[in-house]
Formats: sequence, C-alpha cells, structure tokens
Amino acid sequence: MAGVSELTVRWSRYVAVGDSFTEGLWDSPDVVAGPSTPDAPLRGWADVLAARLSERRVAEGGTPLEYANLAIRGRLLRAILTEQVPAALALQPDLVSLVGGGNDILRPTADVDRLARDLEAAVVRLRAAGIDVLLGTGMDTVDSGVLRATRGRVATYNANIWSIARRHGAYVLDQWGMRSLRDWRLWSEDRIHLTTEGHARVAQAALVGLGLAPDDERWDDPLAPQPPTPRIERIRSDAQWARTHVYPWATRRLHGRSSGDLRVPKRPVPAPVDVTST
Repeated sequence: MAGVSELTVRWSRYVAVGDSFTEGLWDSPDVVAGPSTPDAPLRGWADVLAARLSERRVAEGGTPLEYANLAIRGRLLRAILTEQVPAALALQPDLVSLVGGGNDILRPTADVDRLARDLEAAVVRLRAAGIDVLLGTGMDTVDSGVLRATRGRVATYNANIWSIARRHGAYVLDQWGMRSLRDWRLWSEDRIHLTTEGHARVAQAALVGLGLAPDDERWDDPLAPQPPTPRIERIRSDAQWARTHVYPWATRRLHGRSSGDLRVPKRPVPAPVDVTST
C-alpha cells in the first residue's frame, strides 16, 4: 500500500469555508434546484472537488478524503473570517478553501483594500497552523449588464488575492480566467449562482489551481454556440429577473436581513467522502 507521502493527493482532511458559492447554490444532486427551491439538498464545486480528491487518493491505495463544508449563503467576508475560519482551524484540516468577499463587493461602498487585508490575516493564520489554503478569484463580469459595475472592484480584489497567494504559498482557483463562465448557460436563473455544469467546471479549475491534472483537458472549452436571443425576449427576461431576484435581494438588504439568516453549515463535521454517490 502506498504511503501518504507518495499519494498524488497528499491532503487527508479538507474543510471548505465561504458563502453561497461554496455552499453550492444552485447545484442539487436530487432535484432541479434553483432559487424557487431554497431548501433543496446542495452539492456544489467544493463537494465535487472533495469527491475528485478522494477518488484519486483511494485509487492510489490511500484512505478516503475527510471533508467538511462550513459555508453559508449570504455571508460577508468578515463573518466568514471570524466565524468559519476559527471553526475550520478547530477541525485540524490540512487543506482549507477560503473563498469570500463577493457579497461585500456587490455593495458600491465596499473597501476592497480592507477586504484584502482581512483575507491576508486569515491566510497567515491558516498557514501558520501548517494548513494549505486554496483562495478563489471572482469571475469577470464584463458580460453582465448589471454586475459589470463591480468589475473594477473584482479586478482589484483578484490582484490582491494573487499577491496574497504568492506571499504565503497559497493556491488559487482562477474563476476570472475561465472562458466557459462567460456563457450564461452555466449560470442559474438568478444570474449570480452557478448551474450544476458551472459548479463542475469550477471544480476542475480548483484541481488545476491545486497543481493537479483536470479530469478532462477540455474542461474550460466554451459551450457550442447558440443563436442570439431576440432583443424583446432579453427585455422580458431582464424584467422578470428584476422582479424575481433583484427586488427580494434589495428588500432583504434594506431590512438588514440575509438569505443565510438562521442557516447552519450543511456538513459541519469532517467525514470520509463517499465517492460512489457523486
């Protein structure tokens, strides 16, 4: 039997922290999930990554990867760093994915430099404990009529993330560089969260970010082209999206509420990943 040091995947316990992106909205293994089914069981890119890492360990004679996911939708970076990071440290992992800040950047008054400083302090704390860290950049919003306004803030934050990774020996999941995410067919009806296919592709990007081979070399290839959507249909779709998703989000924010209020982590305790069910 191969020793742990000989395994391609050397990590034995992985803990994911973050917001809805890492919680897995809207990827469900059992139903067609979406914003209209908020309590559907969720999977997401971190779950898929854990399964792929576990599969590779087992194939090489190692033990299954232990995995916990502490991410909760709607969390701002400060809550992730003050609540989830200490909880992750207590679980004694050797790999933590720390992806957050997107909810902060949606706010026009976000202090991106402060976000980066806080993120770096958390990375320093994790690395001092001997834990490998996987960070994640934000996607390029150039093709989004509404989110395009955040592009400068996202780009600045991303530049800081790469610098933090270089300074402290962290890994980076590069969403900004993913060509396939420019296609809205990989995004759910709320235009903020990924579909199952989108999460699967991000999991491949995470493997690459960790210095591992992807399952398929064409993992980031664009989808087959489709005919352009008529302008009137785009207008109707935008109006429906605003009524269904923007208005409720704005209402929650006005009243100081979050979609993650009263929610708890979906997988709070590390457990071996059952690769047969993924």
